[in-house]
Amino acid sequence: MTDSLTDDDFRCGTVAIVGRPNVGKSTLLNHILGLKLAITSRKAQTTRHRLLGIHTTEDAQYLFVDTPGFQQKHINALNKTLNKTVTQVLTEVDVVLFVIEPMKLGEADELVLKLLPKNKPVLLVVNKADLMGDKGNLLPLIQDFDTLFPFAGIVPVSAKKNLYLDELLSAIRQHLPEQAAIYPEDELTDKNERFLAAELVREKVFRLLGDEVPYSVTVEIEKFETVKNLRRIFAAIIVDKESQKPMIIGKGGEKLKQISTEARQDMEKLFGSKVYLETWVKVKGGWADDARALKSLGF
Repeated sequence: MTDSLTDDDFRCGTVAIVGRPNVGKSTLLNHILGLKLAITSRKAQTTRHRLLGIHTTEDAQYLFVDTPGFQQKHINALNKTLNKTVTQVLTEVDVVLFVIEPMKLGEADELVLKLLPKNKPVLLVVNKADLMGDKGNLLPLIQDFDTLFPFAGIVPVSAKKNLYLDELLSAIRQHLPEQAAIYPEDELTDKNERFLAAELVREKVFRLLGDEVPYSVTVEIEKFETVKNLRRIFAAIIVDKESQKPMIIGKGGEKLKQISTEARQDMEKLFGSKVYLETWVKVKGGWADDARALKSLGF
């Protein structure tokens, strides 16, 4: 494949994945890449960072930028930062994917719709299209959307079931610039393992605690060592209040143990090595509304 990465007809460009919270943006990215890179959960705003996922084929390199869901509620310093990330990404990419579910646009979708750039190709991606049964059911929906925005194309997909993802890639490729690949063909992301480890721990907190856990939880990797085929990772789960610690630790430490076990298993799959993971819970009051604290945590 190496020679084709510089062929005249090779295309390479950046693709933003945007949409309201919980519409399946990170799931879409993971299924295109064929591995779990972006964390997912039912909790709104699980994605907090701009994450680059690199997908290279024989004739194109797609640089997907997964973005936080645009937040219209709970506007603290953290969410203002996340919303700023979304709007900034839209000005920098070559193609935009606006991901929605197969239903009429809700208020949160319309908020994102207003942000879409009119000077770039925007593809409307109708995720979870398998839930609609006959694809013909999408036609009235598509006609409605055509009146709202000059989309460059409308592609129904089902990210979880890997349906129509090739059609989506083909539609994106048409709009990518003709240029050589920017990254080596085996590169998957621009994020380092420390970042990915923190994200996997945070995902398990959200998934295993659901609505019990407050939104203001983050993870900080305090130490990351690689010794031969072993990664030794020490992670602090940061909460806003002392009263929140027991819900993450659980009775007899069982919940924290489960979080650690499941995160470690995912890390071993992603890193392809054995992982020793140690976790604990720390209190850092008001971090989600403190610009200095956000900066120190990588936001």
